[in-house]
This record gives sequence, C-alpha cells and structure tokens, in this order.
Amino acid sequence: MKTARRVLRFGLLAAILAFWTVVLRPQALGGPTLYIVVRGSSMLPTYQTGDLVVVESAAAYTVGDIVAYRVPGGEIGEGHVVVHRIAGGDPTEGFIVEGDNNNSPDPWTPRLADIAGKAWLMVPGLGRLIAYVHQPIIAAGLAAAVMVSLMLARPSPARSDGRTDRWRTRLPRRSAGV
Repeated sequence: MKTARRVLRFGLLAAILAFWTVVLRPQALGGPTLYIVVRGSSMLPTYQTGDLVVVESAAAYTVGDIVAYRVPGGEIGEGHVVVHRIAGGDPTEGFIVEGDNNNSPDPWTPRLADIAGKAWLMVPGLGRLIAYVHQPIIAAGLAAAVMVSLMLARPSPARSDGRTDRWRTRLPRRSAGV
C-alpha cells in the first residue's frame, strides 16, 4: 500500500511538473507564458488595475485579440509591456493596437516579433497580492518566517533513552549551567 501511494504521489508530481513545463513556464525560462500585473485604466472594463493577466504566445494574431506587446526599440517607452486589443494592421507592417477605454490607437505599431502573446487567462486582483509580496520588506519577512519554521521543525537529536522524536515541535530546553 505504501509503495502504491509513493508511485501515485510521484506520478502526480510528474504530471504537475509536465503541465507547468508545457503550459505555465514563464518566457524568461524559455516557456510560452508571460505573467502581467495590470496597471492603469486603458483596458477598462475588461481589465482593472491589480488584475493578473496570463499571456500565451501564439502563431498568429487577428483583429479583436487582446495581446501583450513590448514597445518597439527606438521608441519612447522601449521594452515596456503593454496589454491592448488589436484594432487593425498586419504582422509585417505592424498592428494597430488600442486600449478598450482609449479614444485613439497607440502611437506604436508592434510587429509579430514585438508581441509576447495573446491573453489566455485573467485572475481578478491577484496582481495586487503579487505586487505586495514583491515589496522588499514583505519578501524579507516571508523569508525569515520560512527560515524560523524550518529551524523549529528540524529533526531532533537522539534522546537519552535511545529513541528519537521525528520532529521537534518546540524549542529545546535550556540546561541549568548555560
């Protein structure tokens, strides 16, 4: 029974890892996915500030697709990622993109190479949590909490009667001479 559970756990872990590798791995690690935290109001009511948009690269893009693109080189804002809807154009001459809440198209005309991908999934408000956790003081506090938890949960040494407790759940007692 224990062996069957171990095999099942290993299989589940392998399936999750394969899914992450194929579908959710970030572009920075060679994957097809880009994670974007929405800032601003240009895509209201579709996306609001603080939403997390998951973008997947695609072979082709058409009018009406919501895409994330990098501002082309040599332009003001070069390299910034913008999430807007394709309103016209083509991959060779450049797409005309516009925010749903904007009255005019963007000043940039990204080509196919500038587009990071098409909006695949949106999680409302999750971007706010991610931005909060990325603050240095919060990240340091979380790291410290993990380290303290690991120190308190480490295996305990052998007891005087020869047995060992599997995990220590409280701080060790101090001896009178220390």
